[in-house]
Amino acid sequence: MGLSRSGLAQVSGPELVDSISSLILAHPALALALVVGLFASAVGLYAIRRFKRPMGTRFLEAVAGLDEIAVLLHPNPDPDAMATGVALASLAEQAGADASVQYSGQIRHQENRAFHNVLDLDIEQIDHVSDIAAEHVVLVDHNHPRGFAGSDSVLPFAVVDHHPGDGTGEAFTDVRTDYGAASSIVAEYFEDVNGEPVPPAKHASEVDAPYTVPSGVATGLLYGILTDTKRLTSGCSAADFDAAGYLYTGVDEDQLDRIANPEVSTEVLELKARAIAGRDVRGPFAVSDVGRVSNADAIPQAADELVQLEGVTAVVVLGERNGTVHLSGRSRDDRVHMGHTLEAVLEDLRDGSGGGHARMGGGQVSLSDGAIYTEFGGTISRDGLRERLFESLSGDV
Repeated sequence: MGLSRSGLAQVSGPELVDSISSLILAHPALALALVVGLFASAVGLYAIRRFKRPMGTRFLEAVAGLDEIAVLLHPNPDPDAMATGVALASLAEQAGADASVQYSGQIRHQENRAFHNVLDLDIEQIDHVSDIAAEHVVLVDHNHPRGFAGSDSVLPFAVVDHHPGDGTGEAFTDVRTDYGAASSIVAEYFEDVNGEPVPPAKHASEVDAPYTVPSGVATGLLYGILTDTKRLTSGCSAADFDAAGYLYTGVDEDQLDRIANPEVSTEVLELKARAIAGRDVRGPFAVSDVGRVSNADAIPQAADELVQLEGVTAVVVLGERNGTVHLSGRSRDDRVHMGHTLEAVLEDLRDGSGGGHARMGGGQVSLSDGAIYTEFGGTISRDGLRERLFESLSGDV
């Protein structure tokens, strides 16, 4: 039985039901196809809506119902890592979960110490996997646990990072290598959930918003963005500029100035001088071995200084501390991806690892009885390591 649109408008409710029933009985295959099509459309619409949910909303959904989380920073954390960790902890706590921020290694770089002290950060140092404060671990600014005993046994619950890597979280993964700073990602989370930065002269209770970005958190996130993008001049994206603009109203300018202009120790200045004086320059590339150091965090500062030399476009500085050779590289040469350069040099060395971005990278390798061993049982000298670095900078490795 066929019914026109005008005919349907003229029949009563019971008659319409009888007509549809008759149609289903007469054409069961067509009716089944319609039902399947409607179901598929509903499922597809639901999936699209879930896929389009902003990442900040997805993170809150991931931690919803958890009693506590441990936010884990990478070893020897820098401002971007500390800011990201503290900000994620703040967001999780506003959603009802207790959050602890932890790290391995040390905070030694004077800029990092100033960041930690001025913002009075509540973060805890750990040495062993048993020190982790909660079952559910959130990695920030790195995507593979490392730097403490038993780290390889940690299965992250969530990962928030901007570095290349294949590490993932069991419930949540957000790795954006096109972002200049992890701080930009977390600032975006707050914006996703209609969070409001709290001006330094106000208390959070004075801000009418479902979530707030405390002034200290906003200040930290902005500085994290600035440090990882060289003051928004290198390796940044439009998202980093947008995040900085979003955070602006919550930034405490006095704290920002105190963090950005710490006193520089004599030790750091002397190491920079050693790096410059002992540099080996070949064409546009420079490598400098500064020998033994008491502060490994001074090595990247020396690399920052060395890459500014006229005619030098890519540098690597290496130094030894407590039986480990630390390497830090900087590049302003489009031909040299520093992360790939250091990875290629260290990948076949025993206990060696390296990586990073196009413009900056780092790595380390352990010494055994003063020697550097390959995975195949051979050894190379420090001079041999320097030669490897030059070969890799030149694209020959």
